[in-house]
Amino acid sequence: MNDDAPQDRNSWDQDPQTTDDSSLSRRSVLRTTAGAVGVAGTGLGLGALGSGSASAAEHPADSEALSVPARRGATMAGVRFDRRSTVRVGIVGLGNRGGSMIDLFLAVDGVRVVAVCDPVKDKAERAAAKVTAAGQPAPAVYTKGEDDYANLCARGDIDFVYVATPWDFHFEMARTAMLNGKHVGVECPIALRLDQLWELVDLSERTRRHCMQLENCCYGRNEMRVLRMAHAGLFGDLLHGAGAYNHDLRGLMFDPDYYEGPWRRLWHTRLRGDLYPNHGFGPVSNYMDVNRGDRAVSITSVGTPSLGLAAYRKEHMPAGDASWKETYIESDRTISLVQTAKGRVIRLEHDVSTPHPYSRINSLGGTKGVFEDYPERIYLEPDHSNDEWADFGAYADWDHWLWKEHSDPPGGHGGMDYMMVFRLMQCMRLGLAPDFDVYDAATWTAPVPLSHLSIKAKGAPQQIPDFTRGEWRKARSGVDSDRPTE
Repeated sequence: MNDDAPQDRNSWDQDPQTTDDSSLSRRSVLRTTAGAVGVAGTGLGLGALGSGSASAAEHPADSEALSVPARRGATMAGVRFDRRSTVRVGIVGLGNRGGSMIDLFLAVDGVRVVAVCDPVKDKAERAAAKVTAAGQPAPAVYTKGEDDYANLCARGDIDFVYVATPWDFHFEMARTAMLNGKHVGVECPIALRLDQLWELVDLSERTRRHCMQLENCCYGRNEMRVLRMAHAGLFGDLLHGAGAYNHDLRGLMFDPDYYEGPWRRLWHTRLRGDLYPNHGFGPVSNYMDVNRGDRAVSITSVGTPSLGLAAYRKEHMPAGDASWKETYIESDRTISLVQTAKGRVIRLEHDVSTPHPYSRINSLGGTKGVFEDYPERIYLEPDHSNDEWADFGAYADWDHWLWKEHSDPPGGHGGMDYMMVFRLMQCMRLGLAPDFDVYDAATWTAPVPLSHLSIKAKGAPQQIPDFTRGEWRKARSGVDSDRPTE
């Protein structure tokens, strides 16, 4: 979750994906709106997700074969990190998200921030000052343009690269980190095309480096409690779940000082589907052991008309503002149904363009009852009766061991950010397998291109690739981990 803290303009914020049109500077893509004219526009239109062609029909996903390619390396499922006493971290992107997350890396014992990178020198220097204020040696600072992150990744004294930049950059930065022998964690979403997701899977297997979608919502207190209860059988046989990113971002997307230029709003000129499925999909996938005994098989999506951003612009933006050159095609609300190999159903929703309270839905149902969040409430047999919701707080004993040991964690989003950083760094220090891996990253992000294709096809189901290549059939641990004994 990356939308709560203000950030300065003209620095890397958080979140993802680069254009393949070599005639366009990636920075110019982020800083201008001149080409954003909807599906038919070049550069910033739908073709920006493919090879730069102007036609939506030429998007790579439209013709991509969904057969599973042969594995070119060994599986990364269950692969442990090399044990190390100190985890050396490089941070790329120091705006809204990265500028706050650096505090959490510095708060974890056994972690050293070795290098920081952002094209805005002031931001990088402020981050470096935080490192020295925490009693660590001054980090190397990389500020020489948009590609200086490659020099950070090439260093020999970094174990883990953390990427917190706009969506347009995530794929290439994750790729570069692994090619330089680094484990990498990326803010949501990790990429926005199926071919890129497959490339990250293949690179992780070939380089033997973990590539992780840093999905903080998997570490929310409610999510981790529901996870443990589900795995203990309190919900019976699991049947259905739901997750969402329903967050009114209209004001922020038109705020020139919040995001780096208009980059996030411009994605609403490119795709019709669920642009941000990870916060909802990740936790429910964990409940159902997706990639660890079950698999997401297909997705069917529908979307409303795209009216919200244009209506907001009409009411709030002056004539002549650059946003008036944009044509929005992103559905105001996208609703998707994911079917799993075991027949379960997961409902996903995305809506950042209309007025409504914040909700990730976070629901789980089975043969013995149901949990729903926002607000949190539960109904289980035989504990409850009379068709009345009960107090979820009564189940606090089911809190995950992380929340029992860190009951008042620092940082934002209710402590889930710290829990995610602490647990990942713990796994690296102790030589454990990460709680989630490149297969989870690809699965949780696949709804971005596939929901778009389903909406284009009037709700026709789209097959979700088996990124694990059959490994999903093997049960293994994930976020519902045992407390390690050091």
